[in-house]
Amino acid sequence: MAEAEVTLLLERARSGDSAAMESLFRVVYEELHRLAQLHVRREHDGHTLGATALVHEAYIKLFGQDAGALNDRTHFYSVASRAMRQILVDHARARLAQKRGGGGISVTLGDQVAGAEPDAVNVIALNDALHELAKVSERLGRIVELRYFAGLTEAEIGAILGVSARTVQREWRTARAFLSRELQSGD
Repeated sequence: MAEAEVTLLLERARSGDSAAMESLFRVVYEELHRLAQLHVRREHDGHTLGATALVHEAYIKLFGQDAGALNDRTHFYSVASRAMRQILVDHARARLAQKRGGGGISVTLGDQVAGAEPDAVNVIALNDALHELAKVSERLGRIVELRYFAGLTEAEIGAILGVSARTVQREWRTARAFLSRELQSGD
């Protein structure tokens, strides 16, 4: 799917073309589903929200707001990924509340965050660590969102943030180290 096609559909949707919204969903569905599968794969085995449900909830959340705020394909996927992350955090909090504090809902990180346990990290702890990172540096928080959650390349992230890919690489390492410390201190 060409970036121009998504950007064009977003422009048409901003101008009030409801058919463009339907076309946009058909065009981006497969990529959104792939992104949702990445998010769901990081969840623990007993997680009850599937990739398809996550795509639909994220899409509703995205277009329940102002579609005019979405500038282009990269921005669309960044916002969609953030929406999916928030849905998963809300889902985890709801499940945790049902259990009255017993056993956290976990997300698998693998080696994505240096020094983190490769098997599981609590999704709520990860979300809290990201909020702390954003307090220190909003750009570091955006880099994590765009790289880890949206799956964008360093060059794409650099273009969005107006910095070089090399700067993104350097700041990604800094962000991973920060998150690692935050997640380990929460144990």
